[in-house]
Amino acid sequence: MNASSSQDSLPKIFRECVLSFSFDFVGLLAGLVIASQLHVFKFSPWIIAVYPAILSTKGMIAGMLTGRLGTALHVGTVKPKFIGNTRVFYKLFDAIVVMTLMTSLFMSLIAMIIGVFLWGIEIISFPDIMLAVTATMALGLTILFATVFVSFLSFRRGLDPDVVVYPIMSSSADVMITVYYMIIINMLFLFGNIGKIVVIVISLSYMIIVLFLLSRNIKDKEFIKDIKEFFLTLVLVALIVNFTGTFLNKISAIIEGRKEVYTVYPAMIDMIGDVGSVVGSVTTTKLALGLLEPSITSIKGIKRQILGSWMASLIIFVALSFLSLLLNGTLEPLTFINFSFLLLIANVIAVPIIIAFSYFISILTFKRGLDPDNFVIPIESSLADNITTVALFLALLMH
Repeated sequence: MNASSSQDSLPKIFRECVLSFSFDFVGLLAGLVIASQLHVFKFSPWIIAVYPAILSTKGMIAGMLTGRLGTALHVGTVKPKFIGNTRVFYKLFDAIVVMTLMTSLFMSLIAMIIGVFLWGIEIISFPDIMLAVTATMALGLTILFATVFVSFLSFRRGLDPDVVVYPIMSSSADVMITVYYMIIINMLFLFGNIGKIVVIVISLSYMIIVLFLLSRNIKDKEFIKDIKEFFLTLVLVALIVNFTGTFLNKISAIIEGRKEVYTVYPAMIDMIGDVGSVVGSVTTTKLALGLLEPSITSIKGIKRQILGSWMASLIIFVALSFLSLLLNGTLEPLTFINFSFLLLIANVIAVPIIIAFSYFISILTFKRGLDPDNFVIPIESSLADNITTVALFLALLMH
């Protein structure tokens, strides 16, 4: 991190967080897409249950990329440009593409196992689950290019990529990946054999690209190290995110047709993940630069980032309540107060937990000699999805 970053004032951090977190309003579009497509969920219970895994997979991959790029840009191992960049940058991009397919296949397998026991689906559904997840994530590779562009642009403009990039991209990516998922689901279930063939072609094309990248990088030690470290993250995250789907199923049973809850859901999990990403990214960068001791008590060294990001999240949550009700045509003073209170309960439950997890994972991985950027944001973003979903479930029960 540049020299001035460590001395950033609380007002400056708060302003940066509000700026970047405001992109979570874009996440409402993802919620509107889901609310408008509730009819497709009737085809199988796995469709709604797998949706959080799709969001989390996107978050895990984008989180790893933004975390690595943020640190690399600060220490100078990556330049803020596409053409003529360093070997580190191109190897990282190849690894991310390969990891995305690994994640898709592994998530599908875990979803199937959990689905048989908790969602009431049959094993015969596995090919559809695998095709839906893999094809969606193949289309989602477009998000990687956008993430790199925003990282480079923010760095060149003097903004801190650790604070700005992930919040901006997580929301934009939610909309893109939700649209892609709904397109794939509609093709699988509403367009007959032609739709299924198109989905198969997308998935196979992606697999061929990954095989080519593997053959080109299989002897590269840094590439293999990234894949090995990522696989450990993948196992942890796959278990986390598929249980998120179980809680979303329970929430769906409680809220029934309340579209304002579906509308706000993607933006909510983004918001909590953004707070965790600020804490995690700032911690990993300060650890890499020697500006923070790898101990639990050193959390006071990032107290301004914690307070600034939490304050910003509370403001955004109230705004999300207002906009969700407005978009669904149910905005009334009493309804707004009740819905805002519901969301703030979920915020107060979820934020302290995600802050603690993000900081602890950063310190633990750094002390073990691992690259924190391979673990922190991927794990915290997935945990954020789960924690926020559980927090919303508890808030609904308490409210």
